[in-house]
Amino acid sequence: MKWILMAVLMVSSCSRNKNVVVVYTSEDQQFSQPVLKDFEKETGIQVKALYDTEETKSTGILNRLIAEKNNPQADVFWSGDPMRSILLKRKGITASYTPKNAQNIPKLFKDKEGHYTGFSARVRALIYNKNLLSKDQLPKSILELTDPKWKNKVAIANPLFGTTSFHIAALFIVMGDEKAKDYLLKLKANGLHILKSNGDVRRKVASGQIPIGFTDSDDINVALLDHKSVGFIYPDENGIGTLVMPNTVSLIKGSPNNQNAKLLIDYLISKKVELKLAQMECAQIPLLAGVHGPKGVLSIQSIQSMKIDYEAAAIKLTEILGFLKQWIED
Repeated sequence: MKWILMAVLMVSSCSRNKNVVVVYTSEDQQFSQPVLKDFEKETGIQVKALYDTEETKSTGILNRLIAEKNNPQADVFWSGDPMRSILLKRKGITASYTPKNAQNIPKLFKDKEGHYTGFSARVRALIYNKNLLSKDQLPKSILELTDPKWKNKVAIANPLFGTTSFHIAALFIVMGDEKAKDYLLKLKANGLHILKSNGDVRRKVASGQIPIGFTDSDDINVALLDHKSVGFIYPDENGIGTLVMPNTVSLIKGSPNNQNAKLLIDYLISKKVELKLAQMECAQIPLLAGVHGPKGVLSIQSIQSMKIDYEAAAIKLTEILGFLKQWIED
Protein backbone atom coordinates (compact mmCIF):
# COMPACT_ATOMS: atom_id res chain seq x y z
CA MET A 1 0.00 0.00 0.00
CA LYS A 2 3.02 2.28 0.48
CA TRP A 3 3.44 2.87 -3.26
CA ILE A 4 -0.25 3.79 -3.57
CA LEU A 5 0.09 6.38 -0.78
CA MET A 6 3.19 7.85 -2.44
CA ALA A 7 1.37 7.99 -5.77
CA VAL A 8 -1.58 9.81 -4.21
CA LEU A 9 0.70 12.35 -2.51
CA MET A 10 2.39 12.93 -5.87
CA VAL A 11 -0.98 13.29 -7.59
CA SER A 12 -2.23 15.74 -4.95
CA SER A 13 0.82 17.99 -5.24
CA CYS A 14 0.85 17.92 -9.03
CA SER A 15 -2.86 18.70 -9.35
CA ARG A 16 -2.07 22.29 -8.35
CA ASN A 17 -0.26 22.64 -11.67
CA LYS A 18 -2.87 23.97 -14.11
CA ASN A 19 -1.42 22.10 -17.09
CA VAL A 20 -2.16 18.70 -15.60
CA VAL A 21 -4.94 16.14 -15.45
CA VAL A 22 -5.30 13.46 -12.78
CA VAL A 23 -6.79 10.13 -13.80
CA TYR A 24 -7.55 7.11 -11.65
CA THR A 25 -7.87 3.94 -13.70
CA SER A 26 -8.64 0.27 -13.20
CA GLU A 27 -7.69 -0.54 -16.80
CA ASP A 28 -4.46 -2.57 -16.90
CA GLN A 29 -1.49 -0.23 -16.77
CA GLN A 30 0.23 -1.93 -19.70
CA PHE A 31 -2.71 -0.89 -21.91
CA SER A 32 -3.85 2.41 -20.39
CA GLN A 33 -0.43 4.00 -19.88
CA PRO A 34 0.52 4.15 -23.61
CA VAL A 35 -2.81 5.85 -24.38
CA LEU A 36 -2.25 8.42 -21.64
CA LYS A 37 1.32 9.03 -22.82
CA ASP A 38 0.01 9.72 -26.33
CA PHE A 39 -2.43 12.26 -24.88
CA GLU A 40 0.46 13.99 -23.11
CA LYS A 41 2.48 14.20 -26.32
CA GLU A 42 -0.41 15.53 -28.39
CA THR A 43 -1.73 18.11 -25.91
CA GLY A 44 1.21 19.05 -23.70
CA ILE A 45 -1.01 18.35 -20.69
CA GLN A 46 0.79 16.33 -18.01
CA VAL A 47 -1.10 13.18 -16.98
CA LYS A 48 -0.82 11.95 -13.41
CA ALA A 49 -2.27 8.45 -13.26
CA LEU A 50 -3.07 6.17 -10.35
CA TYR A 51 -3.43 2.51 -11.32
CA ASP A 52 -5.22 -0.30 -9.52
CA THR A 53 -3.65 -3.65 -8.67
CA GLU A 54 -4.57 -6.89 -10.47
CA GLU A 55 -5.81 -8.62 -7.30
CA THR A 56 -8.08 -5.79 -6.09
CA LYS A 57 -9.00 -4.61 -9.57
CA SER A 58 -11.51 -1.73 -9.50
CA THR A 59 -12.24 -1.83 -5.77
CA GLY A 60 -9.07 -0.06 -4.60
CA ILE A 61 -9.59 2.93 -6.87
CA LEU A 62 -13.34 2.89 -6.21
CA ASN A 63 -12.86 3.08 -2.44
CA ARG A 64 -10.34 5.90 -2.80
CA LEU A 65 -12.72 7.95 -4.93
CA ILE A 66 -15.47 7.42 -2.36
CA ALA A 67 -13.13 8.49 0.46
CA GLU A 68 -12.15 11.62 -1.49
CA LYS A 69 -15.73 12.66 -2.31
CA ASN A 70 -15.61 15.89 -0.27
CA ASN A 71 -12.08 16.74 -1.39
CA PRO A 72 -11.66 15.29 -4.90
CA GLN A 73 -8.10 14.67 -6.04
CA ALA A 74 -8.92 12.98 -9.34
CA ASP A 75 -10.33 14.61 -12.46
CA VAL A 76 -11.19 11.50 -14.47
CA PHE A 77 -12.08 7.91 -13.68
CA TRP A 78 -11.25 5.40 -16.43
CA SER A 79 -12.90 2.12 -15.49
CA GLY A 80 -12.44 -1.28 -17.06
CA ASP A 81 -16.21 -1.86 -16.82
CA PRO A 82 -19.43 0.14 -16.26
CA MET A 83 -20.16 -1.19 -12.76
CA ARG A 84 -17.83 1.06 -10.80
CA SER A 85 -18.84 4.14 -12.83
CA ILE A 86 -22.50 3.47 -12.03
CA LEU A 87 -21.79 3.01 -8.32
CA LEU A 88 -19.90 6.31 -8.26
CA LYS A 89 -22.78 8.04 -10.03
CA ARG A 90 -25.20 6.72 -7.42
CA LYS A 91 -22.97 8.09 -4.66
CA GLY A 92 -22.87 11.54 -6.25
CA ILE A 93 -19.15 11.40 -7.07
CA THR A 94 -19.32 11.87 -10.86
CA ALA A 95 -20.63 14.76 -12.93
CA SER A 96 -22.47 14.79 -16.23
CA TYR A 97 -20.39 15.35 -19.35
CA THR A 98 -21.14 14.35 -22.94
CA PRO A 99 -17.97 13.76 -25.01
CA LYS A 100 -17.81 15.00 -28.59
CA ASN A 101 -18.15 11.51 -30.11
CA ALA A 102 -20.71 10.18 -27.65
CA GLN A 103 -23.50 10.16 -30.23
CA ASN A 104 -21.60 7.47 -32.16
CA ILE A 105 -21.48 5.06 -29.19
CA PRO A 106 -24.42 2.58 -28.96
CA LYS A 107 -26.96 3.56 -26.29
CA LEU A 108 -26.40 0.35 -24.33
CA PHE A 109 -22.85 1.44 -23.52
CA LYS A 110 -23.40 4.96 -22.16
CA ASP A 111 -25.30 6.64 -19.35
CA LYS A 112 -28.36 8.53 -20.55
CA GLU A 113 -27.55 11.30 -18.07
CA GLY A 114 -23.93 11.57 -19.21
CA HIS A 115 -22.20 10.27 -16.09
CA TYR A 116 -20.18 7.73 -18.06
CA THR A 117 -19.47 6.89 -21.69
CA GLY A 118 -18.30 3.51 -22.89
CA PHE A 119 -15.57 2.70 -25.39
CA SER A 120 -13.35 -0.23 -26.44
CA ALA A 121 -14.99 -3.35 -25.00
CA ARG A 122 -13.91 -6.75 -23.79
CA VAL A 123 -16.14 -9.80 -23.59
CA ARG A 124 -16.43 -12.54 -21.00
CA ALA A 125 -15.44 -15.94 -22.35
CA LEU A 126 -14.04 -19.38 -21.54
CA ILE A 127 -10.37 -20.13 -22.10
CA TYR A 128 -9.31 -23.75 -22.44
CA ASN A 129 -6.18 -25.84 -22.93
CA LYS A 130 -6.21 -27.64 -26.29
CA ASN A 131 -3.96 -30.39 -24.97
CA LEU A 132 -6.56 -31.26 -22.34
CA LEU A 133 -9.82 -30.64 -24.19
CA SER A 134 -10.87 -31.25 -27.78
CA LYS A 135 -13.44 -29.09 -29.55
CA ASP A 136 -16.15 -31.72 -29.29
CA GLN A 137 -15.68 -31.79 -25.50
CA LEU A 138 -16.28 -28.06 -25.03
CA PRO A 139 -19.42 -26.78 -23.30
CA LYS A 140 -21.91 -24.75 -25.31
CA SER A 141 -23.18 -23.08 -22.14
CA ILE A 142 -21.60 -22.11 -18.83
CA LEU A 143 -24.53 -23.94 -17.21
CA GLU A 144 -22.98 -27.25 -18.30
CA LEU A 145 -20.00 -26.69 -16.00
CA THR A 146 -21.94 -27.98 -12.99
CA ASP A 147 -21.98 -31.45 -14.58
CA PRO A 148 -19.80 -34.00 -12.68
CA LYS A 149 -17.62 -34.47 -15.79
CA TRP A 150 -16.23 -30.97 -15.09
CA LYS A 151 -15.42 -31.69 -11.45
CA ASN A 152 -12.18 -29.94 -10.37
CA LYS A 153 -11.60 -28.78 -13.97
CA VAL A 154 -12.93 -25.19 -13.92
CA ALA A 155 -11.39 -21.94 -12.65
CA ILE A 156 -12.71 -18.45 -11.99
CA ALA A 157 -11.20 -15.29 -10.49
CA ASN A 158 -12.25 -13.97 -7.09
CA PRO A 159 -15.82 -12.70 -7.63
CA LEU A 160 -15.43 -9.82 -5.18
CA PHE A 161 -13.22 -7.92 -7.61
CA GLY A 162 -13.03 -6.69 -11.18
CA THR A 163 -14.92 -8.09 -14.13
CA THR A 164 -15.74 -11.36 -12.36
CA SER A 165 -17.98 -9.47 -9.94
CA PHE A 166 -19.60 -7.74 -12.92
CA HIS A 167 -20.15 -11.08 -14.66
CA ILE A 168 -21.80 -12.69 -11.64
CA ALA A 169 -24.04 -9.67 -11.02
CA ALA A 170 -25.09 -9.87 -14.68
CA LEU A 171 -25.94 -13.57 -14.24
CA PHE A 172 -28.20 -12.67 -11.33
CA ILE A 173 -30.02 -10.21 -13.60
CA VAL A 174 -30.54 -12.59 -16.54
CA MET A 175 -31.14 -15.77 -14.52
CA GLY A 176 -32.91 -14.40 -11.48
CA ASP A 177 -31.63 -14.60 -7.90
CA GLU A 178 -32.65 -18.16 -7.07
CA LYS A 179 -31.36 -19.76 -10.27
CA ALA A 180 -28.11 -17.78 -10.11
CA LYS A 181 -27.47 -18.77 -6.49
CA ASP A 182 -28.27 -22.40 -7.26
CA TYR A 183 -25.88 -22.33 -10.22
CA LEU A 184 -23.01 -20.86 -8.19
CA LEU A 185 -23.53 -23.30 -5.32
CA LYS A 186 -23.48 -26.25 -7.72
CA LEU A 187 -20.41 -24.85 -9.48
CA LYS A 188 -18.57 -24.53 -6.17
CA ALA A 189 -19.64 -28.02 -5.08
CA ASN A 190 -18.23 -29.33 -8.35
CA GLY A 191 -14.69 -28.38 -7.32
CA LEU A 192 -14.48 -24.88 -8.79
CA HIS A 193 -11.00 -23.32 -8.43
CA ILE A 194 -11.31 -19.70 -7.19
CA LEU A 195 -8.10 -17.86 -8.09
CA LYS A 196 -6.78 -14.38 -7.32
CA SER A 197 -7.30 -12.82 -10.74
CA ASN A 198 -8.24 -13.30 -14.38
CA GLY A 199 -4.52 -13.33 -15.10
CA ASP A 200 -4.12 -16.30 -12.77
CA VAL A 201 -6.92 -18.12 -14.59
CA ARG A 202 -5.16 -17.49 -17.89
CA ARG A 203 -1.81 -18.74 -16.57
CA LYS A 204 -3.21 -21.87 -14.90
CA VAL A 205 -5.10 -22.89 -18.04
CA ALA A 206 -2.22 -22.07 -20.39
CA SER A 207 0.19 -24.14 -18.28
CA GLY A 208 -2.21 -27.11 -18.25
CA GLN A 209 -2.85 -27.05 -14.51
CA ILE A 210 -6.58 -26.48 -15.08
CA PRO A 211 -8.43 -27.42 -18.32
CA ILE A 212 -10.87 -24.50 -18.60
CA GLY A 213 -11.74 -21.21 -16.93
CA PHE A 214 -13.72 -17.99 -17.00
CA THR A 215 -11.77 -14.90 -18.05
CA ASP A 216 -11.86 -11.82 -20.30
CA SER A 217 -11.07 -11.53 -24.00
CA ASP A 218 -7.98 -9.38 -23.39
CA ASP A 219 -6.44 -12.05 -21.14
CA ILE A 220 -7.33 -14.66 -23.73
CA ASN A 221 -5.62 -12.72 -26.50
CA VAL A 222 -2.44 -12.42 -24.41
CA ALA A 223 -2.52 -16.20 -23.93
CA LEU A 224 -3.09 -16.82 -27.63
CA LEU A 225 -0.02 -14.76 -28.49
CA ASP A 226 2.11 -16.78 -26.05
CA HIS A 227 0.64 -20.29 -26.20
CA LYS A 228 -0.44 -22.25 -29.26
CA SER A 229 -2.12 -24.77 -26.96
CA VAL A 230 -4.78 -22.29 -25.80
CA GLY A 231 -8.25 -21.82 -27.31
CA PHE A 232 -11.42 -19.97 -26.34
CA ILE A 233 -15.17 -20.01 -26.79
CA TYR A 234 -17.96 -17.49 -26.39
CA PRO A 235 -20.57 -19.66 -24.64
CA ASP A 236 -24.35 -19.30 -24.67
CA GLU A 237 -24.52 -17.79 -28.15
CA ASN A 238 -27.96 -19.35 -28.51
CA GLY A 239 -28.94 -18.60 -24.93
CA ILE A 240 -28.24 -15.77 -22.50
CA GLY A 241 -25.43 -14.45 -24.67
CA THR A 242 -21.94 -13.18 -23.92
CA LEU A 243 -21.31 -10.36 -21.47
CA VAL A 244 -19.85 -7.31 -23.23
CA MET A 245 -17.80 -5.09 -20.91
CA PRO A 246 -16.88 -1.67 -22.26
CA ASN A 247 -14.32 0.58 -20.70
CA THR A 248 -16.07 3.63 -19.29
CA VAL A 249 -14.85 7.11 -18.54
CA SER A 250 -16.38 9.57 -16.07
CA LEU A 251 -15.81 13.17 -15.03
CA ILE A 252 -15.29 13.54 -11.28
CA LYS A 253 -17.60 16.07 -9.64
CA GLY A 254 -15.62 19.08 -8.42
CA SER A 255 -12.50 17.91 -10.25
CA PRO A 256 -9.51 20.24 -9.72
CA ASN A 257 -8.67 20.39 -13.45
CA ASN A 258 -12.10 20.35 -15.03
CA GLN A 259 -11.28 21.61 -18.52
CA ASN A 260 -8.29 19.30 -18.94
CA ALA A 261 -10.47 16.45 -17.70
CA LYS A 262 -12.97 17.09 -20.48
CA LEU A 263 -10.17 17.17 -23.05
CA LEU A 264 -8.93 13.78 -21.85
CA ILE A 265 -12.43 12.31 -21.93
CA ASP A 266 -12.93 13.57 -25.49
CA TYR A 267 -9.59 12.01 -26.42
CA LEU A 268 -10.53 8.61 -24.99
CA ILE A 269 -13.84 8.54 -26.88
CA SER A 270 -12.09 8.73 -30.24
CA LYS A 271 -11.40 6.49 -33.21
CA LYS A 272 -7.68 6.92 -32.62
CA VAL A 273 -7.82 5.46 -29.11
CA GLU A 274 -10.20 2.66 -30.05
CA LEU A 275 -7.95 1.63 -32.92
CA LYS A 276 -4.90 1.69 -30.64
CA LEU A 277 -6.60 -0.52 -28.05
CA ALA A 278 -7.72 -2.90 -30.80
CA GLN A 279 -4.15 -3.20 -32.09
CA MET A 280 -2.57 -3.80 -28.67
CA GLU A 281 -2.25 -7.16 -26.91
CA CYS A 282 -5.62 -6.60 -25.25
CA ALA A 283 -7.34 -6.61 -28.70
CA GLN A 284 -10.29 -4.62 -27.41
CA ILE A 285 -13.42 -4.30 -29.53
CA PRO A 286 -14.20 -0.83 -30.97
CA LEU A 287 -17.63 0.63 -30.22
CA LEU A 288 -17.48 3.75 -32.38
CA ALA A 289 -19.10 3.41 -35.78
CA GLY A 290 -16.52 3.16 -38.54
CA VAL A 291 -13.62 1.84 -36.46
CA HIS A 292 -12.39 -1.49 -37.81
CA GLY A 293 -9.95 -3.45 -35.70
CA PRO A 294 -7.16 -5.63 -37.09
CA LYS A 295 -7.71 -9.19 -38.25
CA GLY A 296 -8.78 -11.39 -35.36
CA VAL A 297 -10.55 -8.61 -33.44
CA LEU A 298 -14.30 -9.17 -33.49
CA SER A 299 -16.75 -6.44 -34.38
CA ILE A 300 -19.35 -5.55 -31.78
CA GLN A 301 -22.05 -6.46 -34.31
CA SER A 302 -20.77 -10.06 -34.59
CA ILE A 303 -21.26 -10.84 -30.89
CA GLN A 304 -24.46 -12.18 -29.35
CA SER A 305 -24.29 -9.83 -26.39
CA MET A 306 -26.05 -10.44 -23.10
CA LYS A 307 -29.05 -8.13 -22.86
CA ILE A 308 -28.76 -6.55 -19.45
CA ASP A 309 -29.32 -3.22 -17.76
CA TYR A 310 -25.86 -2.25 -16.49
CA GLU A 311 -27.34 -0.04 -13.78
CA ALA A 312 -29.49 -2.91 -12.51
CA ALA A 313 -26.38 -5.12 -12.45
CA ALA A 314 -24.48 -2.51 -10.43
CA ILE A 315 -27.28 -2.36 -7.88
CA LYS A 316 -27.49 -6.15 -7.81
CA LEU A 317 -23.77 -6.40 -7.06
CA THR A 318 -24.20 -4.44 -3.83
CA GLU A 319 -27.09 -6.73 -2.87
CA ILE A 320 -25.20 -10.00 -3.39
CA LEU A 321 -21.81 -9.14 -1.87
CA GLY A 322 -22.72 -10.88 1.39
CA PHE A 323 -23.71 -14.03 -0.47
CA LEU A 324 -20.51 -13.95 -2.57
CA LYS A 325 -18.28 -13.58 0.50
CA GLN A 326 -19.98 -16.57 2.10
CA TRP A 327 -19.82 -18.51 -1.17
CA ILE A 328 -16.04 -18.06 -1.31
CA GLU A 329 -15.50 -19.05 2.33
CA ASP A 330 -17.72 -22.17 2.41
